[in-house]
Amino acid sequence: MPQEDLDRPSPHVALSTSCLFLAEPPDSFRVASELGFDSVEVLVTHQRMTQLTHQLQDASQKYQVPISAIHAPTLFFTQQVWGRPWTKIQMAAKMVEQVGAEVVVAHPPFAWQSKYGRSFVEGVHTLSEMTGVKIAVENMYPWRVGGREMQMYRPHWDPRRFDYDWVTWDFSHASIAQVDSLEAIRELLPRLGHVHLTDGHDGGTSDEHLIPGQGEQPVAESLRYLAEHDWQGVLGVEINTRSAKTDDQRNAMLAESLDFARTHFRPGPAGPATDDHAS
Repeated sequence: MPQEDLDRPSPHVALSTSCLFLAEPPDSFRVASELGFDSVEVLVTHQRMTQLTHQLQDASQKYQVPISAIHAPTLFFTQQVWGRPWTKIQMAAKMVEQVGAEVVVAHPPFAWQSKYGRSFVEGVHTLSEMTGVKIAVENMYPWRVGGREMQMYRPHWDPRRFDYDWVTWDFSHASIAQVDSLEAIRELLPRLGHVHLTDGHDGGTSDEHLIPGQGEQPVAESLRYLAEHDWQGVLGVEINTRSAKTDDQRNAMLAESLDFARTHFRPGPAGPATDDHAS
């Protein structure tokens, strides 16, 4: 093997439990192990097991796949999980400590959570400082109804506008917002705490979470940029596999995403992006 290949940075790639929607969490650990993922990102949902540290640790130990990230239940459909908004992030931070993960992924508040939204930026910083846990706020997007954009997140859907200590970058969300992810990642690099590896069609209204390389975002170029700059975070594969009719089809989608990460997370030009992503 050439020395330059030995010296290449190797990405740490996690499988998000959201990729196996409605499956029991142990299935995610089993699939991650079988396909060669480095770890699992746990999305906390209404499924009881996603909330139970000891059961997650049992699955992690059984399949010898660690947990690298905890996605707090701050999604629209998890509003009833773990009660109050700050409780969600506090409990996610506690779970990170208990399972030995690296980061909490959190969405910004919804527009109707006005009090929570006003204190969010400072509150996240304070909680991270108190716990020592990396809390990475995820980029979201404007909602579009009847051709009009609606601001549905407080203080905003774009975390670049604020001094969060850490940010999670999601390519599918960037596609809806029509944000150039390579440009954003260059700007965020010193505080980029986590990446959701996926894709989407720019300017759409649906959060597609496509296999990376099947949309219009500069995903390959962004991964090369991160490798060139020795980024040490986790690439969390978070794709929508609900179109798969069989487990084999689903696993093929996940394997393709993993291979994409391994292929493109390599040193390359750190300058302007080349237009070699799918359109």
